[in-house]
Order: sequence, then C-alpha cells, then structure tokens
Amino acid sequence: MAWSLLVDVLGLPRDRLYATYFEGDEAAGLEPDNEARERWLKYLPESHVLPGNAKDNFWEMGDTGPCGPCSELHFDRIGGREAASLVNQDDPDVLEVWNLVFIQYNREEKGGSLKLLPSKHVDTGMGLERLVSVLQDKRSNYDTDCFMPIFEKIREVTGVREYTGKVGKEDVDGVDTAYRVVADHARTIAIACADGAQPSNDGRGYVLRRVLRRGVRYARQQLGGKKGFFAQIVKKVIDMMSGFFKELADKEEIILDIVESEEAQFLRTIDRGIKKFEKAISDLAGNGGVVLSGEVMFQLYDTYGFPVDLTTLMAEERNISVDTEGYKKRMLEAKELSKQAGESATGAKTLKMEAEQTEFLAGEGVEPTDDSFKYNWIPSKRSGDDVSATIKAIWTGSEFAKTAGEGQFVGIVVDKTNFYAEQGGQIFDTGSISSPDGDFHVENVQRFGRYVMHIGTVSDGEVRVDEEVTLSVDCDRRADVAKNHTGTHIMNFGLRKVLGDHCDQKGSIVLPDKLRFDFANNSPVKPAEIAEVQSIVQKVVQQKLPVYAETLSLETAREIYGLRAVFGEAYPDPVRVLSVGVPPEKMVENLKNEEWAGYSVEFCGGTHLHNSGEAEEFVIVSEEGIAKGIRRIVALTGEKARDAIELAESLEEHLRNGEREAEKVPMDVGAMSKTIANINKKVDEAVIPLPTKEAFRARIAKMRDIMGKEHKKNVQAAKGKAKEYTEQIVEELSKEDNLKFIVKELPAFFSADPKLVNDVSEKLKSALTVPCVLVSLDEVSDKLLFLATVPDELAKTKGAAKDWMAEALTLCDGKGGGKPNRAQGIGKNPAQMAAAVASLKSFAEKNYC
Repeated sequence: MAWSLLVDVLGLPRDRLYATYFEGDEAAGLEPDNEARERWLKYLPESHVLPGNAKDNFWEMGDTGPCGPCSELHFDRIGGREAASLVNQDDPDVLEVWNLVFIQYNREEKGGSLKLLPSKHVDTGMGLERLVSVLQDKRSNYDTDCFMPIFEKIREVTGVREYTGKVGKEDVDGVDTAYRVVADHARTIAIACADGAQPSNDGRGYVLRRVLRRGVRYARQQLGGKKGFFAQIVKKVIDMMSGFFKELADKEEIILDIVESEEAQFLRTIDRGIKKFEKAISDLAGNGGVVLSGEVMFQLYDTYGFPVDLTTLMAEERNISVDTEGYKKRMLEAKELSKQAGESATGAKTLKMEAEQTEFLAGEGVEPTDDSFKYNWIPSKRSGDDVSATIKAIWTGSEFAKTAGEGQFVGIVVDKTNFYAEQGGQIFDTGSISSPDGDFHVENVQRFGRYVMHIGTVSDGEVRVDEEVTLSVDCDRRADVAKNHTGTHIMNFGLRKVLGDHCDQKGSIVLPDKLRFDFANNSPVKPAEIAEVQSIVQKVVQQKLPVYAETLSLETAREIYGLRAVFGEAYPDPVRVLSVGVPPEKMVENLKNEEWAGYSVEFCGGTHLHNSGEAEEFVIVSEEGIAKGIRRIVALTGEKARDAIELAESLEEHLRNGEREAEKVPMDVGAMSKTIANINKKVDEAVIPLPTKEAFRARIAKMRDIMGKEHKKNVQAAKGKAKEYTEQIVEELSKEDNLKFIVKELPAFFSADPKLVNDVSEKLKSALTVPCVLVSLDEVSDKLLFLATVPDELAKTKGAAKDWMAEALTLCDGKGGGKPNRAQGIGKNPAQMAAAVASLKSFAEKNYC
C-alpha cells in the first residue's frame, strides 16, 4: 500500500526512494527482518534497501508497551545521485516520508525482555507536511501551502515584514523564526483543544500551556502582536483545516475561548516577566556572570507564568546558560511546601493576626475587606476578572509597615479582593498583586476577623500602603479546586443515597489535586457501595447539571428537605446555599418536597463550578478508617481522574498478559510467581479508581489460586522424582572410594518444595557420614537454598557447617545461620551459583580432606 500510494498514485520517482529494514539485535535476541528486506527487493535495487539498527528501525512507544521492528521509506529531494549514505543522517534533502511499524512484541518493564503479542498488526506513520513538501518541490515544510496562508495572516494582522525563510544567524531580527513558531504552535493548540485537551498546570495540560505561552511570547516580542493576536491565528488554522478535521468547526467557539483566555492571562504578566528577565541578565553582565540562577528561573515560572523551557530559550538567545539543577531544587522545595499544605489545608507558610491587630485596623478606620468579587469568574474558561484595589495595611508578623521590599514575606490587607480565603475545608487561592513599582506573589490567603490577608513574598520592587494595585487570581489552580469542591458536594449526596442519612460529614479538605472527605460510618464501605457512589457522581457529571448558588435566610434554608449541613457548624445569616440540578429559589417554593432529597443541596461559601459537567471526570481512589466510626474517602476529578483511569487501562493489559500466562499448559510456576508479584506491586502502588483496583485484586487472587493448584501438582510429581534421585545418588556415592565430602547441585524439580531438600540431606547424612552441602535454585522466589551438615567431630575440629557456607553466601548476596553440625542459608543472586559452589568445594578440600 505504501509503495502503491507513493509511486503509482502520487507519482514519486522510484529511483529517489530508499527503504530501510531492521538489521537485528543479537544482544536483545532479535533476528534481522529479512522478510521486509526481501519484499523491498521486489521494487528497489539492493543498493536502495538498507539495514538499520534498533535506534532507527525498532519502534517503541516508550519504556513499556507494544513495539516492534519498523521499515522506513526515505526520499532524496535532489535525485540523480546515490544517496544511500545520507539515509538517517539528518540530511534535510534525504528525508523519511513513511514508516511501517510491525507491532509484534510487548515490553512490560523498562529494560525488560520482550514478549510476543497474541495478535500482530502493521502501524503506519506518514509525515503529511514532509510529503507535501516533496510533492510541491519545497525544501522546507514551512514553504508549503500547509503554512504559507498562516504566514500571510500573521503579516496581515501585525504588518510585519514578509516571511523570507531565514534560519539561525541569518534570521538577524528573529522574525522568520517567530513566523514559524507562531504558525506551528497555533496548529498544535487548535488540534489539541479540538481533541478535548486544555491548558493546565500539570501533565499533558501543562505541555499545551507551555506551547501556547511560547507562541504568545514570540508573537509579542518579535511580531508586535497585541491582545487577541494569537486567537486570530488559531482562527485562521480552523478555517484552513476544518474541511478535513470536522471537530475544529464543531468546537471552534470552545477552542477560541480557551486561546483567548490563556493569551489574556499570560499577557497580564509577560511584560513584567520580560522586565524581570532583562534585569537579571543586566545584573549578570554587570557581575561578569554567564549563568542565570535557578532562583530567577523559579520566580519567572512561579510569579509570571514563564515555563522553564521558555526562560531557557530566552537565555540561549542571549548566549546565557541556565542553572537547571538550581531551578529543579527550588521547584522541589516549592512542591514540598505544597505537599505540606496538602496534608493540612493550613499547612502552608503563613502569618497570623490576633484580635489586637484586627482591632487596631478597625480603630484606624480600615473597612472590612469586600471579598464578594471571588465569585466573579468563569470555571469553564479557567479565568476571572482582575480586581483593582488599594493596599490598606502591610503586616510583617510583628508590626504594621508602610512598605515591603523585594524578598520580604508579609501579609497584605486590601479594601476589596477576588481571592478566596481558606475556609470550610477549601484551600486558599494563590496568584499575584501588582503595583506600578512592584509585584507580590500571593502564597496563602487567610481571614482574620472581618479582614482578608494575602500572605506571600514581594517578588520584585516594593509595595506600599495606600497604593493602587491589581489583584490576579491563579484561576487555573482555582478551577481544579472548584472541580474537587463541587465533586465533594455531589459525592456527599451519593454517599447519603447509598449508605443512608447517618453518614454525616465529619470533615473535608479540598485541594487542586484531590478531595478528601471524612464521614460517619461504623464499618468499611463495601467495594460494591464504593462503585455505586462513584457511578452516581459520574452520572451527575455526565448530565451536565447547572450548579446554583443563592443566598437565603438561615431559618428558611434549614427547612429545605434533604439539605446537608455539618453538625455543630455555625453558619451566617443569611447563608449561601449551593445546589446541583435545581435552583434553591425553586426549593423554597415547596420546602418539604421530598424530591429535593434527589439533589445535592448544602450550605457553602466556596468557589464552585457553574455546571457539573465542568468536573469532566470523577473517581474514588481510596477508602479507609481514621477513627472509630469515621471513614475517609479520597477522590479525584478532571485530568487527575482521567490519568487514574488511563493508568488503570494500562494495568489492564498487564492483567490480561498474566491471565494468559496462567492459562498456559504446562505452567512455569516460577515465572508465574514473578509475574503475579510484579502485577500485584503495580496495582498496590497505582493511583487508580478503587472499584477497578478491587476488581484487579480479585483477578490476581484467582491467578494465585490457579498457580497454587499447579504448584501442588508439581510438588506431588517432584516427591516421586526426589525419592528416585536420592536413592540413585546414595547408591552412586556409596561406591566411591575415600569419599571426604559432598557438594551437590540439586535438579530443578527440588524447587517445587524446600522440604525435599531437607529430606535428601537427612538420607545422605544417615547413609554417608561425611560433610555434605546441597544447593538448590528455588525458581519461584529466584533464590538459592543452601543446606549443610557436618559430623559433630569434624564440626568441632575442622570447620562448622555455617563456616563452610559463609563465603558462598557472601558471593551470592545471602545470609544464613545454624548449629555447628547443621546450617542453612538463602542467596539472593542466583547468577553467582557457580562461584558459590566452587567456594564450597574449595573450603571442603582445605578443611575436610
């Protein structure tokens, strides 16, 4: 098919095509792919059919998973020459245009052996843009009509000079590079978002965010792009490609919303970040330095949203190196702080104001903080409006100050805020406060009395009391928190529905990466009940029900049938009521309607989703007891939940492989035992949906049962063989003249039951009164078993049994012990069996002969 399309349909000259095949890998036990070679020789001369090593011609999707040899087709753009020596040499004029991957193996562990797949297939990889460049006779993909219309749009919007195709040092002003980056990244963003991906702060979402921000930075600095520019280029991509990719047109509004929001969010900080970068570079030059510190790189990431690869690129453009290790260290420190905060929602670095300080502020005429703006945001767009405010106080932890400079850790009180202060189990918001002369990184937000204090570090310049500032919440992080908070409410509803009204909430913590919920229940929640609760929540998410938040009088709200509230909690009056599916105002019309018990309705002042579908996904990953009558559930939403589901799907393949191995006749019990142990370890350590984990454990137990039955059969068979073997060697050794000692490696069937080794030892001891050591390989545990016996007199005068084994055990990383006349040991490294046996013989020859 590949040959037919390229040559017969597209008309590529066959004399400019070269095929490669896998040459084999002796170390990996892989034969050359001569079948592929022979097939290509039907179409190409021998000089155009080339062997390739594992690097070029053995395809793997990663450290583990399906893989196999591959065969590539390369095209010589120039022609009229022999270009075999240029294949796979990164020559721009001899390029791969097709790859046929023969998926026939599976690698279960990194660096592990390959296992044949039960079914095999051919996977085709074709470079569309490369092929277009060949057909249009262009030396670069960017010169084809895949990109030129996008370049024309860039020029139209910005008025920048025409694209000239320059690269490297020839692209003096960097404009051609910017053309390519913006066009390429706009295509990536459009397709990824059409497939359902969204920029975020972790996983694949962060890769997408890095791509988008890199594109925005090039557009801003090299092309002079204004706000909305990148979205216009993405729109051009949609117009160009939607005829082939229908989902681009179907999801155009969603894609453009995401891009506009992300672009606007980064543009709020990019100029200040570039200013920070330029200052750091200037300081370096002044000090004769050539390495950008990890601390500056971290600040650019943490405060201004600069991905580390973007900072690295900017530094390289200035011939400056970067302290990657310093950055990683600083990131680890930040993650540790975040982890501590995750263990307890109040675990982050903080400052406190006591009644004395809040009374002082009131006495100074400082009005209570208006934090109603925290609800003005759009979860689906992961964005919200900034708020302009005035700094009313700066608290150092010991006194109120008028100013705070770079590096100072302080608390800032403003007249109004869009930040959520930690409360009701929901973690605080993070973000930034910017003034004309400084930037403040908000790391924690707490409420003290009627004041909201933003706690963090002055990252640049200084901030002052009475100064006008702009407050920007990290809405990306808040959106993840909101998914988990709304998910908590729906799960609370699901628990009540499955377990009954007794399961009152006893506590909860809502974080960006997970939710934790404590509730009353006298016994562990059964796996089937967990699965039912999870299913209820998933159904509500799939129904995409509106999430309502309305303020009602406390007296009225308490009368809503089925309303959930935390026992003993003091609620304000009026109180905020949050419901999923039906608005509280409708419930008020008929407070005692039992229908309301079919919906999630609670008191809550947190920041939530606007629609249950925005949670995207929900899974329960653990359930445990934390005190008498108190259970705890941990669950995930959004991308974290999808990651858990995908991990479970990948483990499913390991389970199936194990089950296929368990069905083999005869079974290799040793190999099966290792397989089960490996699968069990993976399942135990995996963060996956709990119902799935329980199902996996049941299947593992079934495999163990099958293996156990097979093992019993092997033991019975081995007993008979062991009896015959023992009688045979006793007879043989009895005939030997001058027998001084016995060192014997036992056959593999002895590994079926260690007791068999003891039996043969006892019979040899009674029949032949000489020192004897037996060595057996236990194929189930993959360990060496040693059993030594020495007559009492020899043990006292020539060498005890444990001394005889000492060096051998050391050689095979083992341990042992026992009495002078009898000792046993276990070696962990069976590869040293021969060396261990040689050591045993050497000791015996020196001491017992």
